[in-house]
Amino acid sequence: MADVPRMRIGVCSCPGASPPTNGWKVPVGLILSPVSGGWRVGSEMPQEPGEEGREQRRLLRSVNTREPSHVIFCNRSPRLVIPIWLDFEGQPQPYAVLQPGTGRRMHSYLEHLWLFRDAETDDGLLVNQTEMFVPTHNINGQPVFANITLPVFSLKERCLQVVRSLVKPVDYRKLDIVQSLYEDLENHPKIEKDLQRLSLERSKIRNEAPDLK
Repeated sequence: MADVPRMRIGVCSCPGASPPTNGWKVPVGLILSPVSGGWRVGSEMPQEPGEEGREQRRLLRSVNTREPSHVIFCNRSPRLVIPIWLDFEGQPQPYAVLQPGTGRRMHSYLEHLWLFRDAETDDGLLVNQTEMFVPTHNINGQPVFANITLPVFSLKERCLQVVRSLVKPVDYRKLDIVQSLYEDLENHPKIEKDLQRLSLERSKIRNEAPDLK
């Protein structure tokens, strides 16, 4: 079986973040796995794919290094956060939600890729001031921290977030605003769009520096 991240059940205090603002609850320590028609809750982890179809893998994907790295996800934002592991096929695999101001110890591996999303809006969040977290070696047995924070949203982005939280999508076009803002409101954040952009950025970097792996 391939080496994949294992979740340690338990939450540790993470100072410096705002307290939870609503009662949204997700079982801590459980894993959400994609199935037809929704998500399945359980402890089964995806295995590394076989030879068939490997050519179709995305550029952004975790590598099965089998080199462990102990990390702590620390939610320093006021948002409910979903950690997203990109599996060996580059497919996003969501883990249980992190409440604001909490942390979670994880058993991950070197060259595994993680992103963090707002659980309610799917807005991308920063981790250690960048968009993606890749575990590194543990120095002197100390865990690697993944500090999750809010990005600096533009005034327009923040206004769109507020309107989306107050108005149902079917009612967007009932608002007395210019046409272009209807389209902006309907252009909801999606992890697929961010993964495509990040993949293109990495591809461009590799093309410019072909010696990089």
